[in-house]
Amino acid sequence: MTFGNQPKGRALIETARLILRKPKLSDVPHLFEFLGDPVAMQYTHVDASLRECRQRTAMHEWQRRIDGYAPWTIISKDSNQIIGWGGLYDDPFDPGWGVELGYYFHSDAWGQGYGSELASAAMEEADQKLKLPKVGAFARPENKASRRLLERAGFKVIRFVPEMERFFFERSISNS
Repeated sequence: MTFGNQPKGRALIETARLILRKPKLSDVPHLFEFLGDPVAMQYTHVDASLRECRQRTAMHEWQRRIDGYAPWTIISKDSNQIIGWGGLYDDPFDPGWGVELGYYFHSDAWGQGYGSELASAAMEEADQKLKLPKVGAFARPENKASRRLLERAGFKVIRFVPEMERFFFERSISNS
């Protein structure tokens, strides 16, 4: 499996504590440590196997070739370890919602502000580089941390989607 070039967005973004880059095939076993963990993914999809995780990652990378953006592998600068996967994407598995912000972290990385740091970098990319008019996101009612993160990032609840058991949030482009 080969992942393609990124025509619109940047291939590497650095924040104060994170490196955000396109996933590599060699990342998949590390990503599966949390993307396949029912506890870490309690509010979202859990990959059932390493193969499913590889297919999910590859499908998003294929989508990057079309859109110019897809989830990044998230690496901690302090430990140089993969701690998450997320960013902007148009979900190839559930199309029709437009560009979304998603974030998935290893449970060891929870509660340290990495999600907010990722969201800030992703929204800067959406506003400044990609000029996206709006970005959506989903959060389950019981996932209070995710809902707070989205609200701090400027997202507003649009509606509850009963068939998904999630709130749909949206954020319009920043004027800054």
